[in-house]
Amino acid sequence: MTQQFIKFAAVGILSFLVDWIMLVVMVELFHIDFLVSTTVSFLTSVALNYALSMRFVFEHRDDMSRKREFTIFAILSCIGLGLNDLYMFVGVTMLNVGYQAMKVIATFCVTWYNFFTRKKFLAG
Repeated sequence: MTQQFIKFAAVGILSFLVDWIMLVVMVELFHIDFLVSTTVSFLTSVALNYALSMRFVFEHRDDMSRKREFTIFAILSCIGLGLNDLYMFVGVTMLNVGYQAMKVIATFCVTWYNFFTRKKFLAG
């Protein structure tokens, strides 16, 4: 499990970089609301994360179709998105944490949820 988590973390770091860069570009350059930007950047990074995770981190389960696998991944990711947006909303609007710092905190929290739920429901 340790090697698997290291691979998961590497994929996560790359996905986070895509998420982070998109978030900052949308907020700073295009002046899009931080919560809208958070959602768009998160969804983009989830698509990248899915492709990389299923190729390099988790093995395809023989008893599950790719369609069902992606459906489960999408449902788990939607819950992760909800958690991410909730942390961002509370941190930025209620606790006055800067959106960039809060993104790091939210990502750290959601990473644990992602790893354990994907391992439980998707790993072979």
